Amino acid sequence: LGEVVTDTVTPRMFLYRIFEKARSDRKHIALPEGTEPRIVQAAAEVLDRGICAVTLLGDRDKILEVARNCGADIGRAAIIDPKANDPKTVERYVEALYELRKHKSLTREMARDLMLDPVYYATMMVQQGDADGFVSGSTHSTADTLGPVLRVIKTREGVSLASSIFFMCLPDRVLVYGDCALVENPTAEQMADIALTSAETAKAFGIEPRVALLSYSTGQSGKGKDVDKVAEATRIARQKRPDLPIEGPIQYDAAVSEEVARIKLKESAVAGKATVYIFPDLDAGNTAYKAVQRSANV
Repeated sequence: LGEVVTDTVTPRMFLYRIFEKARSDRKHIALPEGTEPRIVQAAAEVLDRGICAVTLLGDRDKILEVARNCGADIGRAAIIDPKANDPKTVERYVEALYELRKHKSLTREMARDLMLDPVYYATMMVQQGDADGFVSGSTHSTADTLGPVLRVIKTREGVSLASSIFFMCLPDRVLVYGDCALVENPTAEQMADIALTSAETAKAFGIEPRVALLSYSTGQSGKGKDVDKVAEATRIARQKRPDLPIEGPIQYDAAVSEEVARIKLKESAVAGKATVYIFPDLDAGNTAYKAVQRSANV
């Protein structure tokens, strides 16, 4: 991802800058859920806005029928049916997947069967350079979407695990929450990695990262092994990125409110103005993002 520079990160500006960045460097995105009406409508919208090139994966007749039913113009989209695609392309993908996974006892026949799965097909499009990325998760679970990616593309060198972030578009600003979808109970080392990769992604989307590693304790106010984990994660993250403003352990109120920060942690460069919020486990993160989303209409 390149950087998207913005002075004020309101939701409107955040989206505008993303669209402008995408238009200036148009990529090719595969959509493996090509027969899902929301996906077809989204494809029509991004094509109309010139955001990216699109390939819809699935049964051609079904995709065209869905487009007609919802009034979506997908005339500029490519459509590929993994079950009836060009045999040379399929065999190229099969051979590449076989070479990548034969050490895990994958046979060519198994690889050929996997190419009938649109998510695996989309993954191989990316791996082979036929697409720049793919978007999935509307009708597929997170596990079904990420499984092929983690087996085939894997994480970037130096990154120990895949994690997720949510851009929380509040009325007057955009905050980053991580990891609220993937890593169930990260170790201190993993939490540190999640903090640093989340900060990198925030920066790429124009949000200046000020990272809060969240806990039920601010500084030394609370005790326990869960607090110790966050303290250790903070130490590791600071050691790896001394240039990055990182605070932890810190409670959510002290991270988000300058008034509370003046009482609880007044010397901190992050407290009261954090932009990247790292939760200690999936329970806390998933619950928090859904509570904020639904309560504040985010």
